[in-house]
Amino acid sequence: MTRDDAMKVLADCRARIDGIDLQLVELLNRRTRVVEEIGRAKQVAGMPIYEPKREDDVYRNILAHNSGPLTEDALRRIYERIIDEMRSAQKMRLDGHAERGAG
Repeated sequence: MTRDDAMKVLADCRARIDGIDLQLVELLNRRTRVVEEIGRAKQVAGMPIYEPKREDDVYRNILAHNSGPLTEDALRRIYERIIDEMRSAQKMRLDGHAERGAG
């Protein structure tokens, strides 16, 4: 492989990553909208936002379907962060809803 070939490979890979990143953003926003819907349902049902059993279910599901190359530990760390951000989005949405309703 020549330097020019390597540069073309890099440019192609970076373009593919940019496209994948846009897909990830869309998927994360779709997930957030579903999480907000769950938060509203939990509020009506008088349920807590944090449900450790459900989080364990999510981890079991993603790890059971992981074919790599991400390790289980790496995937768990990524999802810990995603779940933490989703929980924050639920809380913000519910807090904002509660404030609007109080006014």
